[in-house]
Amino acid sequence: MRLPRLARFFWGRTVPKLGMEPIRKAALVKATILEIGRVGSLDVTVGQIAKRAGMSTALAHHYFGAKEDMFLAAMRHVLTLYGAEVRGALHLADTPEARVNAILRASFSPSNFRREVVGAWLNFWVLAQTVPQARRLLAIYERRLQSNLTAALRPLVGDRAPRVAESVGAMIDGVYLRQALTRATPDAGAAVALIRSVLDTELKGPRP
Repeated sequence: MRLPRLARFFWGRTVPKLGMEPIRKAALVKATILEIGRVGSLDVTVGQIAKRAGMSTALAHHYFGAKEDMFLAAMRHVLTLYGAEVRGALHLADTPEARVNAILRASFSPSNFRREVVGAWLNFWVLAQTVPQARRLLAIYERRLQSNLTAALRPLVGDRAPRVAESVGAMIDGVYLRQALTRATPDAGAAVALIRSVLDTELKGPRP
């Protein structure tokens, strides 16, 4: 019996194969984050990253070019995951305070606040001092964080919202920086509690 054309498309030789490029790129991105987290700096080679990803150095260069490009791709991946977590958490929040807590929880979620990602952030801040692409990427993150926090805080503190949002954003970055400089295991609960303790003092101020 002859298979219908659609069935032959799915079951016959015309079935499209998933390309290896996105799979290999994803492996290199993950390996980049892990290697930088292991070493604690950008002083890693493309060869080390490629080896961790299970492929040749030449193939890694083919997909990303220089090590700097590989690291920027890794940080775009980190920021994409972070943005998705923030949006998901905000979608479930039904009060202004719940929205603030949602941003904090997403900032210190298990996928974001882990040793290798913290190490990647530290090196990202360093790279942003000299590399325009990194500086632009960091600026986008900072603007989105400021915007989300300001929108959540405005019903709680009124016109003080931009200033308070800037302070909370600085505290989030500060906790990451402190974590990067210690070998202690990241403690998300303690990080959120620390920032909330400072924020609660602000919330006791004049209400709008």
